[in-house]
Amino acid sequence: MSQTLRNTTLALLLMAGLLLLTTFASAEETLGLVKDQPASGRFVKTEMGFMVPYKGTIPGTKVTFEMQPIPGGKIMLGSPEGEAGRGKGESPQCEIDVEPFWLGTYEVTWAEYKQYMAMTDKFKKLAAAKLMVLKDADKATIVTAPSNLYDPTFTFQFGEDPRQPALSMSQFAARQYTKWLSGITGDTYRLPSEAEWEHAARAGTTTPYYFGKDAAELKDHGWFMDNAEEMTHKVGLKKPSPWGLYDVYGNVAEWTLDEYTADGYGKLSGKKKAIDAVQWPSKLFPRTMRGGSWDDDGAGCRSAARHGSHDDDYRGTDPNFPKSPWWFTDGHGIAVGMRIMRPLSVPPKELHAKYWDADVESIISDVDSRVEFNGRGAKGSTTKELPKLVEKLEGVK
Repeated sequence: MSQTLRNTTLALLLMAGLLLLTTFASAEETLGLVKDQPASGRFVKTEMGFMVPYKGTIPGTKVTFEMQPIPGGKIMLGSPEGEAGRGKGESPQCEIDVEPFWLGTYEVTWAEYKQYMAMTDKFKKLAAAKLMVLKDADKATIVTAPSNLYDPTFTFQFGEDPRQPALSMSQFAARQYTKWLSGITGDTYRLPSEAEWEHAARAGTTTPYYFGKDAAELKDHGWFMDNAEEMTHKVGLKKPSPWGLYDVYGNVAEWTLDEYTADGYGKLSGKKKAIDAVQWPSKLFPRTMRGGSWDDDGAGCRSAARHGSHDDDYRGTDPNFPKSPWWFTDGHGIAVGMRIMRPLSVPPKELHAKYWDADVESIISDVDSRVEFNGRGAKGSTTKELPKLVEKLEGVK
């Protein structure tokens, strides 16, 4: 072998080794991703490593949240003809490719959501102390924290135990929560799309529920109209799904990214990837909730069941003007919460605004009016530095 060939071979081997080491290092440095197959427990094998369940901590607090790995795959979105309880908006079925992601083991709880709620007063104090001065360059990181509750009995009518699911937030507030969490953790969290949610709920099945067709078994898996006693319950008390998710059915309905379309999935023809199949909202409502709630019957909790929001009805007794863009007070609005997801592949930045920010003029104007003229709610920049600023704030007299 010539010296030149030897040198070339050695260089290729070194490059391959570096690539391998980089891949392993990436797996080890990514939360929820390991290079070696776990000896036990759930995991999802990917080209980047093995996805595993993980527990995250909200920076600056002791509050934790848990995430489950969801394998990628193809899903027939919607329900087949003849499925009991099938709604008109669940057809026509269409095949969608879903990439791997992590999804919350539980619905977001009050322990978690209250940390975001607290940012209203903290943002105001940071601004007053001149520890946070917002600039045009901060636009991509700015979130609005929700207004303080004018009457907590609406929101906490089922109690505010830390393990109770947070509820009655608008889809905008839910999206801003995921932006805030993403900013302070450095990882990308968002609401799941309809296709991603249904893929996770089905757990590889094609039956109405992940446990099969027998609706009588639903009482063992979720809180709904027949057993919830018209209220929510602490998360995690029922049986989990095969993919480690609790309260997929019932308890609180869960926001997705999508607009609700009464004519179903006809416009998704030709859409193959889940992110391309998102029906991005073009108006305030209806937007899609999934999984059913304590206020829904068994049919409304099926994996394919969809429910559209009606924000005007949900704010009927809100005495504020303009009405809150963050909180609901009435009807099914007090039966809606959320579950967060985190994609395996970091999405392009051009999608961030679609995931997180106000998308129609009415939300933008209501938020600006409430924050800038009425002092309700507050704006701030959410980055990894935010918890440090809040800690520094505690030392400001």
